[in-house]
Amino acid sequence: MPIVNIYKTRLKKLEAIKKAGVNPYPIKTKRTHSIEEVLNNFEKFSQAKTKLSLVGRIRAIREHGGSTFIHFEDGTAKIQAYFKKDKLGEKTYKFFLDNFDIGDFIEISGVLFKTKRGEKTIEVVSFKILAKSLLPLPEKWHGLKDVEERFRKRYLDLIMNPEVKEKFEMRSKIVEELRHILNEQGFLEVETPILQPIPGGALAKPFKTHLNALNLDLYLRVAPELYLKRLLVGGFEKIYEIGRCFRNEGIDAYHNPDFTMLELYWAYQDRDGLMKFVEKTITDLVEKIKKTQEINYQGQKISFKTPWLRIRFKDLVKKTKGVGLDELFKEISRRKLIQPTFVIDHPVEMAILAKAKTDQTKEAHRFQLVAGGIEIINGFSELNDSLEQERRFRTAKIETERKDKDFLEALQYGMPPAAGLGVGIDRLVALLTDSHSLREVILFPTMRPK
Repeated sequence: MPIVNIYKTRLKKLEAIKKAGVNPYPIKTKRTHSIEEVLNNFEKFSQAKTKLSLVGRIRAIREHGGSTFIHFEDGTAKIQAYFKKDKLGEKTYKFFLDNFDIGDFIEISGVLFKTKRGEKTIEVVSFKILAKSLLPLPEKWHGLKDVEERFRKRYLDLIMNPEVKEKFEMRSKIVEELRHILNEQGFLEVETPILQPIPGGALAKPFKTHLNALNLDLYLRVAPELYLKRLLVGGFEKIYEIGRCFRNEGIDAYHNPDFTMLELYWAYQDRDGLMKFVEKTITDLVEKIKKTQEINYQGQKISFKTPWLRIRFKDLVKKTKGVGLDELFKEISRRKLIQPTFVIDHPVEMAILAKAKTDQTKEAHRFQLVAGGIEIINGFSELNDSLEQERRFRTAKIETERKDKDFLEALQYGMPPAAGLGVGIDRLVALLTDSHSLREVILFPTMRPK
């Protein structure tokens, strides 16, 4: 049946529910347990003949004469329900058959039993509509096979593809565990402005907006770095922030205009100490989340057992020729790095906020962690010499409007030696969930209008 006809049919059912004096979208429900709780304690509840009230979305309906079986699910699990005409009465039973559809939300009260086939089931004593759906789920019309459609209508993607929901549950666990590890290590979580007068901390192209109250142009932050360093000047020693950043640049498998980043700063630490910390933190995280130190990513086995490989930037790119060093690294050399690898000692011009290894060298005290061909973490020993920082800004020809004079002034008051890093949370989640694109692990990725 065409979707327009289905919509009209369901509208008629909605009106029939209202005419029966029933609110199809009630405020309250008397849920007593989650379905998962019921399944985990099934024997206890069934033997005691405990009356339970469960809620969820109807996923299947099968009618057999005077009996109807449905499957419904809440956010925890799925269970079968048994509607028996003799028990409910013909009028009530018919009301269900005539007006309920797959996709509707329902509250069911009853007792538990097992069918002859041993399926755990709730026998319905009473029921009520919680929300009437007017459009059918994808399996009843064209399906949800188009990848672009999946991202545009993520709500349907989550309903129809359990593995998608599992990825986002995994994402939440990864972020939660990272917070736990950092808090245990004495780091303090802070928040810095998303709207900034100067788009500093990275050379990415920003999004521009305007604040009417102050008649002031502002930018969505490309990174929180310069504000976090101000906090080092202010006396905080171990800080981090997890938040959205925005870059008005290209979209591809590993780039989205808005993305989640973890930035961390550690006073009296340097790059090498930070690399050891990263090794332990990521290894502990993978062990906690995956219960192993070995994962599969896009057909490749990746082992997080330490120590990880270290390779100098110039040794990685010396056999290849290209235009810009950064582009060369991203497009060619990085793809070769499948096992966790620290790429170190980049040219200073690629890291204008990082300390040089020595006064004589042109190499920065920087590292990038690459795994599965993806850059996951970028870190370095932070430049805290205000005069050198100002010189670097001049040499790099940073536009006047992007020179953060207040940051330079803050450095003049003195910033302790420190190391800092940024973690691409979306990329880390993609790696640990074996996802080929960030769109698979960002709930609502940026899409071209249909």
